[in-house]
Amino acid sequence: ALATCGTAASADSPAPSASGGASKAATAQTAADLGGLDALVAAAKAEGQINVIALPDDWANYGAVKAGFQKKYGITVNSILPDASSKEEIAAAEANKGTAQAPDVFDLGTNVALESTAYFAPYKVEAWDKIPAENKESSGLWVNDYTGIMSVGYNATKYGEITSLDQLTDEKFRGAVALNGKPAEAGAAFNGFLMANAAKGGTFDDLQPGLDFFASLAEAGTLNVKDVTAGTVDAGEHGVVMDWSYNQLSTQARLAEKGVEWKVFVPEGGEIASFYNQAINKDAPHPAAARLWQEYLFSAEAQNLWLAGGARPVLFDALEADGTLDAAAAGSLPEVSGTPQTPTIEQAEKANAVLAQSWESTVS
Repeated sequence: ALATCGTAASADSPAPSASGGASKAATAQTAADLGGLDALVAAAKAEGQINVIALPDDWANYGAVKAGFQKKYGITVNSILPDASSKEEIAAAEANKGTAQAPDVFDLGTNVALESTAYFAPYKVEAWDKIPAENKESSGLWVNDYTGIMSVGYNATKYGEITSLDQLTDEKFRGAVALNGKPAEAGAAFNGFLMANAAKGGTFDDLQPGLDFFASLAEAGTLNVKDVTAGTVDAGEHGVVMDWSYNQLSTQARLAEKGVEWKVFVPEGGEIASFYNQAINKDAPHPAAARLWQEYLFSAEAQNLWLAGGARPVLFDALEADGTLDAAAAGSLPEVSGTPQTPTIEQAEKANAVLAQSWESTVS
């Protein structure tokens, strides 16, 4: 696991009292409900900490985002289970409900977010009107935050050039090819599957080509279903990883220091883009800090930090319009030849149901 930021509270610690300001923050749907942003900042500082989950430092530049929040407000960021999947975020909220260890906020893949709205508290950040309607749930239960292009990263020093998914059944890739998680549990894996499915001629409504492809990898012995971490990649256990373009950037930089060339390609016909989603835990132990975290994430400062990490933030166009976009960071976003596809909410829900039922039997 990657190093955490701050120290997580004990799992059996009681949650902070819900009296006074805390109870008011827990039901606040805007900063105005607490008397404005300054009042929200004061309430969050009084809580003194926030629990985030599933945010590795090298994922979309989250290390800088967490450090930026902590420096700006003096609030300790407890980074719990940085390598957790989206599904494990929700499981942690359920398991730690009522304790100080529960996550305050979530960053979830669309498939898990859509089936987990009962865990969310509605909240609209001050930048709400700048967020396109299609990128948010109307009451504020979830909001798109950043996106990237799904891609294939690989150890070119060890394997040479890879230009097609068809090469991945070769014996030289035995036990080396991986999705970043399980498709029905992790957003990166879900979209990695969709990438392969599309490249193999499938659609969001027809997943069989993708299932056939991963079955062929399993049969060839090249598929590795163990969770991908920086450690497994650095050790060479995972030599080909289907993941977001922004995660590939950090892997490239890290491995270059070790003399390893990590190359990236997007398979033809497999151009997939999808936003992750921010949400507040309705049972957040630090409700004011949770809401202030959202305000920070949708500020120009944090949006540009994601951009510097290779992810395209949801407010990209708004920042560009008002002159606050980091132009240098924007210029480093990956170029894509085809037009990226994104499943509709209905398609994502149906695809997730199919994968939840079929994935294990496909790769076993």
